[in-house]
Amino acid sequence: MKTAVVTDSTAYLSEELRKHPDLYIIPIPVILDGKIYNEGIDIEANDYYELLNNSKEFPTTSQPSIGEVLELYKKLATEGYKRVISIHLSSGISGFVNNLIAMAPGIEEIEVLPFDSKITSMPMGYMVSKTLEMVAQGASVELIFEKLEFIRQHTDAFLVVDDLNILVRGGRLKNGAALIGSMLKIKPILKFDDGNIILSEKIRSTKKALSRAEDLMAKKHKKTKDELKYFIIHANSLAIAELEKKEMEEKFPGIEIEIGHIGPVVGTHIGEKAVVFAWCGK
Repeated sequence: MKTAVVTDSTAYLSEELRKHPDLYIIPIPVILDGKIYNEGIDIEANDYYELLNNSKEFPTTSQPSIGEVLELYKKLATEGYKRVISIHLSSGISGFVNNLIAMAPGIEEIEVLPFDSKITSMPMGYMVSKTLEMVAQGASVELIFEKLEFIRQHTDAFLVVDDLNILVRGGRLKNGAALIGSMLKIKPILKFDDGNIILSEKIRSTKKALSRAEDLMAKKHKKTKDELKYFIIHANSLAIAELEKKEMEEKFPGIEIEIGHIGPVVGTHIGEKAVVFAWCGK
């Protein structure tokens, strides 16, 4: 069965993968000073953070237009696709994937199978890459979703953010009330928990928070029996990401860590200078 893979612009994908003939990317809008930018089309990460630093208003994001998404699915049907596997940003950050899950059974033109990654960026990009690979191999949809579930169950991400106010103000930190009153005095470790961003540990400085995140990745690397992919993801903090990667590789010869950047949509919610230590199952 001819199958397309659809994702959204928060997935971190290589340029080569972006050109895959069976992959379609839905841009997510970012609103900055009243102007709408479509991630990956009107604005990229490098330009975004410069605009963000000079903005007068707190930026926001919006869900993709359901109408435009339906048009994409219809277009894929006319091109001979019978099925769409649609992998999207965590429902803990955006309600889009839940809307898609509710809507999918009513789409008559093509079979739509949504998947909540419960993460974003590089781990989600790996899910997309693996799905395209398995589709090309002729794997059954049951086997593909079994693999996606495995990757998701073995995914963790720990965040060190520069400005907690952004997460609390945007409502994306689920237990943010625990930080009120001490927000300016700590640089905590945050983590993804079932798709939601929550407080994991309270740390007193960025240096100590980064060191603790290194420890968490190191502990996972030493103790796991599963084969994992490791990532360090940054929001306009490439130098720090490269330093963290170098330190981890010196401490643990053989560990392979990929560096990637956080785009405008996720950057809006976690802020510039955030650094994420993440891994997922292969």
